[in-house]
Amino acid sequence: MKAETEAELAEALAGADGPLRVMGGGTRDVGRPVAGAPLEVGVRGARLYEPGALTLVVGAGTPLAEVEALLAGEGQRLAFEPMDHRLLLGTEGEPTIGGVVAANVSGPRRVQVGACRDFLLGVRFVDGRGQVIVNGGRVMKNVTGYDLSRLMAGSWGTLGVLSEVSLKVLAAPEAEATLVAQVPEAAAGVALMARALGTPYEVSGAALAGGQVRLRLEGFGESVAYRVGALRQALGGDWEEVEGAASAALWREVRDVAPFAGRAGAVWRLSLKPSDGPGLLAALEKRGLTVEALFDWGGGLVWLLLDEAEDAASAAIRGEIARLGGHATLVRGSRELRERVAVFQPQPAPLAALEAQIKQKFDPRGILNPGLRGR
Repeated sequence: MKAETEAELAEALAGADGPLRVMGGGTRDVGRPVAGAPLEVGVRGARLYEPGALTLVVGAGTPLAEVEALLAGEGQRLAFEPMDHRLLLGTEGEPTIGGVVAANVSGPRRVQVGACRDFLLGVRFVDGRGQVIVNGGRVMKNVTGYDLSRLMAGSWGTLGVLSEVSLKVLAAPEAEATLVAQVPEAAAGVALMARALGTPYEVSGAALAGGQVRLRLEGFGESVAYRVGALRQALGGDWEEVEGAASAALWREVRDVAPFAGRAGAVWRLSLKPSDGPGLLAALEKRGLTVEALFDWGGGLVWLLLDEAEDAASAAIRGEIARLGGHATLVRGSRELRERVAVFQPQPAPLAALEAQIKQKFDPRGILNPGLRGR
């Protein structure tokens, strides 16, 4: 079933007689497999775009590529740099802006500007009863009571189905450059990224991939040139400078976790204190696990590739994460694996009870992506 208007979406939800598998472009097969009738959100097209006000209102089913092309025509962009999951997951289809918001998809620039939810001004969505709910606004200055917009970001279609999103956009930079250096080990790489992010030179990306630290700077041409030189001097060592399109290509690799694409194994996404990442990796290797890691957000985001055997080391990863106070998500794994293990980080009992109450309020029949988050 495909709903191409908000009215059709509301009708489909109000008349549903069983579980629904809510989807946008079908590119993010993440979470516990959902047994339900497919409901595709096809509400698309720009409703309002005011470049001078840095605001965009668009149907949730609009392909992300269309949104980015519209913004590029005015020299603007989605600053939170959403990941394209197709490469890592081997999926097809077209990512939609609603899917980006529903999963709170945020890329390497989050370390500087924040996440997708931080750019969300308002939403329209249909709840599990088929009721249309409007929250937030179409401008940056609005006061509307409960911030349901941010609640929807990262809910993965379990609380309601987005029909429209309002976003703050930013100007695209005139220039970008990336400094690249080889490092001997993860701890040294994370320490180097921490030093770079602690400087006043506005680093907009800090990643460690394949033994290579990458530091990105963006802005006006003269500013980037000055800051590159100043950062090099501040950090010392041997750095290669990559500019323009070549620099952008390096960050697409990081954004889309390209080093793990097309390779066998499960992929975990871990969020934790940056300084804890190298120790966690060492602890897993001490357990006899063969692990490959990619560090983003200065080390605060760690992608792990390992074998699916023995539940892809779920118990070991959860144990280490619990000790460190982070959280872990199984982003890629076979259907059988995702049915056996907790894909999303299990919540403490009080928080799990609160989430269950919220779910009951928005989806009392339990028809929206049931079980996807393990509930």
